[in-house]
This record gives sequence, structure tokens and C-alpha cells, in this order.
Amino acid sequence: MAEQTPLDQFRLALTGAARAIAHDAEAEVGWTPDAPVLVGRTLRVPMPHRTVPADQAREARGHADSFALRLRHHDEVLHRRAAPEDPVARACFDAVERVRYEALGETAFAGMRDNLAASIAQRMRGDAIARAREADQVPLASALALMLREQLTGQPIPEIARPGVELVREWVESRTGDDFEQLGDSLADQRAFQSLTLDLLRHLDLVQTEAPAEPEPDEGEDDALGDDEGEDEGAEQSPVEERRPETQTGETGEGDAEDDGSSEIESKEEMPEGAAGDDGEEGSVPNRPNRPWTELPEHFDYRAYSEQFDEVVEAQELCDHEELERLRAYLDSQLSGLASVVTRLANRLQRRLMAQQNRAWDFDQEEGLLDAARLARVIVSPGQSLSYKVEQEQAFKDTVVTLLIDNSGSMRGRPISIAAISADIMARTLERCGVKVEVLGFTTRAWKGGQSREKWLANGKPAQPGRLNDLRHIIYKRADEPMRRARRNLGLMMREGLLKENIDGEALLWAHSRLLARAEDRRILIVISDGAPVDDSTLSVNSAGYLEMHLRKVIDWIERQSPVQLAAIGIGHDVTRYYKRAVTIMDVEQLGGAIIEQLAELFDAD
Repeated sequence: MAEQTPLDQFRLALTGAARAIAHDAEAEVGWTPDAPVLVGRTLRVPMPHRTVPADQAREARGHADSFALRLRHHDEVLHRRAAPEDPVARACFDAVERVRYEALGETAFAGMRDNLAASIAQRMRGDAIARAREADQVPLASALALMLREQLTGQPIPEIARPGVELVREWVESRTGDDFEQLGDSLADQRAFQSLTLDLLRHLDLVQTEAPAEPEPDEGEDDALGDDEGEDEGAEQSPVEERRPETQTGETGEGDAEDDGSSEIESKEEMPEGAAGDDGEEGSVPNRPNRPWTELPEHFDYRAYSEQFDEVVEAQELCDHEELERLRAYLDSQLSGLASVVTRLANRLQRRLMAQQNRAWDFDQEEGLLDAARLARVIVSPGQSLSYKVEQEQAFKDTVVTLLIDNSGSMRGRPISIAAISADIMARTLERCGVKVEVLGFTTRAWKGGQSREKWLANGKPAQPGRLNDLRHIIYKRADEPMRRARRNLGLMMREGLLKENIDGEALLWAHSRLLARAEDRRILIVISDGAPVDDSTLSVNSAGYLEMHLRKVIDWIERQSPVQLAAIGIGHDVTRYYKRAVTIMDVEQLGGAIIEQLAELFDAD
């Protein structure tokens, strides 16, 4: 048996500790490059470097301790039954409950206290509270949880989140009174703690104040009363929004550019097994449904408000070498089973391509090389003349293929993992066949607008500004670069926080322009995406379907006038509405086979 690595030993120790804390012998620890998540009894925590540095080990232990405490002290049915419906109140309710079961561990074990502090500090670095400069930019759930933890455990608020907490501290304390102290007296009783939490939320005007008890109405009165209550609830929402310091509805401020991502992560962490929206090991955020067809106007003018902040960046520039190695190791370990399936499909493509490149022979020629296979008939019939064969060149165009991969948030989880491993295998396969491959990705630098939007706001919000986000186009592998050098770059797609929004039209033009600059005779562009172009900042201030119309215009121009062969693969999205040569797959495990078939058809077309 091979000797265990430090990472294997650490995982075994982590699993043993988690089982002891959770009092559950079936608890397991697994690695993830995304947000830590509890799936059933599997605790998925950030994968440290193979040498297990102390800071990364503490962070992984902190997440594992939190999930183990949740398994032991948290009743999800009870929690869900008492949770308020309002999304802001629900986020605070979930955050406060997490503080409760983590506080039970922090007050009992000094080592667990340090571990949880490390994981909380890491989580706050990606929270909007770290970027807040005004009170209305502070996520109330995060601030409330940190203040309560400070009260219950005596642990300081992480330095990166302290300025944000101080922006709302006075407002919160003026309304909560001794609520925090009362919560501290009920840590071991989840039902009593929930009741006190709801009182806290009422004091913050996040849930309705309970009405005094009244006689039971009859059925007819019940219906009318229900309607009145609905109206009252709607009427109360407006003043609540005005009074609390956090803007949770409507358009978010620029300081909250990445808040959506962090809130999705929080809800994912708190999601119980089997709950609606639980899609297994990894989730995908946000979901981009198919949009209705938008008519393309005759005179459609697309523009970017500013290209000053766009970037084209090499994958290795976005994170250090060690992190790329760790992310690549995770990608390999998670998809080893799928890799073998896609490899078999890739071998089929390789045989087809190699067959096209093989030389052919013209037989029964008057001169050339002696055809030894036909010597027998000369011996049997001496009157027969010798047969010769002449080698002929089989036309095979010099080819370059670009894989353009959607790096938007909705690809997160399994779709982006399979896209990455498929790109890896396709690149290696085509490289063996003498076909050069370029792997590109596209996303944006921020959620809901970046510096371009800030510039637009500073200029007085002129009407119809065009694209209002900063593009990020990523080069994972250059066409002339050997795959062995670029292999680890594909692990970047697993990095938390990379995947944001997508502006497909400009990404296609970028990849297309790179192909046109190539000298190869055959140029192929394959787009892998799971939805229509979406950028909330752009779509909120331009005409409906603005990005979609531009995408259709670009596709039409490439298909009709460009020498580049264009194809697309949609993951759960009907890309045949846009591309003439396209296929839609509903299961991401079909992606490898879909790439094979598309390439095979494109090569056979000639």
C-alpha cells in the first residue's frame, strides 16, 4: 500500500474529529474548491495545499467543526418550521442559529475556538461587510451574527469586518436592548432560542409584531381576515425598509457588487439534505432560464460605456502557483471517473482524425513501388504484368480549435468542473493529432457592475449607456502552448469567486479575432455555455434583450461572412435558437460526448 501523504493523514484526522464532535460515526470529510457545504453527513471543506500549511489547516478545521456542531446541535425540521418568510428576516434567523451552535463549541473547547475564528475570518473576506463604506451597504445578517458571537463567546470581531459592524452597531443596540443576553441563556435549547430570535427580529422591525389573541373567526371571516393580513404585511414592508440601515431589496449599491454571491453561499451552507434546490455536491448560482425570443431591430447599436476597465488576463496571473496546483489536484480527484469516460470518446475522435491524415495508395499503376501483395498472381500466371502502387497525399487542412467556455456564476459546481476536464482531454487529444487548441474563458470582474458602472454614476447616469460592467477574458491555454504547460491553468475554473456574469457577444468577437489572426487553413470555434447573456447592471438601464440582441448579431455575422467555423454546446439551454450548428444537453455528463460529436461533424464537413 502506498504511503499516505500529509494531506491524506490530515483528512483522516479531520474525519475522526468531526465524528467525535457530531456523535455520528458515519460523518465524512471531503474537499471542495467552492464554498464549504454540508451535504447529508458529508462535510465538504476547503482543500489545503498538499503540505497542509498551518493557516489553511485551521481554516479547514474550522469549517469541519462548524458542520459537526450543526449535525449534533441543530434540528433542521424545527428550524424550518419557525423560520420567517421574509428573505431578510430569514437570512438573519439562519445566521443567528449558526452562531448558537458554533458558540456551544467555542465556549467548551479552546482549540475549536481558534479553528472557528479562522474560518469566520476567511468567510468575512468574501462578505460584502468587508467592503461596506456606508450603513446601507452592510449586510444585516452578517453584522448581527458577528455582534451576537462577540456577546456570547467574548471573541473579537474579525478586523476586516469591524468597520462594517461599527456602522450599524448603534442602530442595532438601540433596538435590541438585552436581547443578546437572553439569547445567551438559551444556547442549549433550540426551541427557546428560536422564540427569542424572533423577538429580536421584531425589535429590529424585520418581522411583524404578533397581534393580540382574538376569538376564533368562522370560515367566512377567516378568508377576509387572511386578505387583510396580506395587505397589512405588504404595507409594513415599506417603512421597515426605510428604517433599517441595510438595503436588501431593489437595486444594490456598488459596494455590494459581490454580495449576491456571498448570500448564495450562505444559503447553500445552511441548506438541509433533501431541501428544495439541493442539487448534491455542488450547486450552481445563479440560474439563468431560457429567455423569450427577442426580435432583432434593423438598426441595433451596441456599445460599451467604457472599455477602460476591461481585461484580458492569463490564468496564472489570477492566482499563485500553489493555489493553481491545489485547484488542479481537486479537479483531477473529483472527476477521475468521468475522465475515463470522456477519454474513451476522445480516442474515437483521435482515430477519426488520424484516419483522415493517413496517406492513401493508388494501385495497379504502371510504375511506382512494387505491390508485394499482388506478386502471388504473377507467380500463378506468369503472363500477368507486375503491379505497382503510388502513394497519394490525403488532403488534411492545418487546423486550430478554440474552446470558449462560459465562466458565469450559473456554471458553478458540476457544469464548470466537467467543462474544465473536457477541455483538458480535448486539448491533449487534438494535440496528439497535430491540431492546435486554444482554451479561453469569459466572465466579468464584478457582480452587477464594476468600475464602468461607477464611472456612469459619477457622470450623471446618461440614458442608454450600453454595457455597464467590466469584462474579464481569460486565456487558459494559447494555441501554440503545449498542454503539459497549461494543464494546471484549467484548475482556475474551480476557484471560488471567479465565476460572475457573462456577456457572450463580446466574448465571441474576442475569440473570433484571435482565430482570424492565426495562419491555419481551418479555424474552428466551439462555445460552451449554459444560458443567455446576463449582466444585471447592463440590462437594468438598457432596452430589453440588449445583450441577447448583440449576441445574435455577432453569431449571424460569423456564420454568414467569417471563415471561422462556429458551433455551440448548451448545457440545459436551447442554444439552437442562436447557432445553426449546435446541440443542447440536459445532463452535464453528456458534455464530453457532445464536444466529440461537434468536432467530428466539423472535420467531416470538409
